[in-house]
Amino acid sequence: MMAVVFGVMVATSFVYALLCGSMQPLSEGVMTAAEDAVTLLIRLSGVLCMWSGFMEIARRSGLMQALSKALAPLLSRLFPRVDRHSDAFAYITMNVSANLLGLGNAATPLGLSAMRELRRMSDSDTATDEMVTFVIMNTASMQLLPTTVATLRHSYGSSSPFDIIVCVWISSAAALAVGLLSSRIIGRKGNGVHRSAAACGGMRLRAR
Repeated sequence: MMAVVFGVMVATSFVYALLCGSMQPLSEGVMTAAEDAVTLLIRLSGVLCMWSGFMEIARRSGLMQALSKALAPLLSRLFPRVDRHSDAFAYITMNVSANLLGLGNAATPLGLSAMRELRRMSDSDTATDEMVTFVIMNTASMQLLPTTVATLRHSYGSSSPFDIIVCVWISSAAALAVGLLSSRIIGRKGNGVHRSAAACGGMRLRAR
């Protein structure tokens, strides 16, 4: 769907520039945007590789297991039917940890693995409460350290890229609270809504 939307935007821009005689500014804009995109990608890649490396070190050193134990009491309340010692619970914990560090891209494969494990635990095609809760948590993405956003701000010349941290805490916590509350309320009206929510969340995970 996004490919279609993007294609329509590009075609519309080209036709508009052709009719208005603005092909030269369009060509310059395309070249400049392409150069800026590559430059930004390189900057972000360095930071993402660094934090992803930290996550791998944390996993191999046992820090992730310790964090899993620390988060287990809270997550077990949100996912009461998921065994703490299961792969699904481990992937959920690592996904939440990555999101807390603001590593949305690093959290994506962990989130997909968690959804696959949760799907295996279900006996039907209807999304379970645990699947919906996980999608909401991943989408709201509660962040303690907005690494990716801070990197973007720094790349565009911000002298204090982390000065938004309090706003990020408030907004992400509010989004998470509203999402979980809405899920509990709407979930009582039928599983069809949950199926739609899980499908939308899965699309977002793949997009990220």
